[in-house]
Amino acid sequence: MKSNIKLANKRIKVTKGGKLLHRKSGQSHFRAKKARSVLLSKKNTVEVSDTVAKAVRSLL
Repeated sequence: MKSNIKLANKRIKVTKGGKLLHRKSGQSHFRAKKARSVLLSKKNTVEVSDTVAKAVRSLL
């Protein structure tokens, strides 16, 4: 993971309860060939995994 703090602030949101949320990848281009169900599932944010969360918290 890159150690730039501004990058982490733009990509990761912290909830009231302290959870870390990020967007799923693959949403920007080449969308025409992806199934609608795939695109809809990528819309939602997802929680950062526990293994990465420790490194992310040190950046934020």
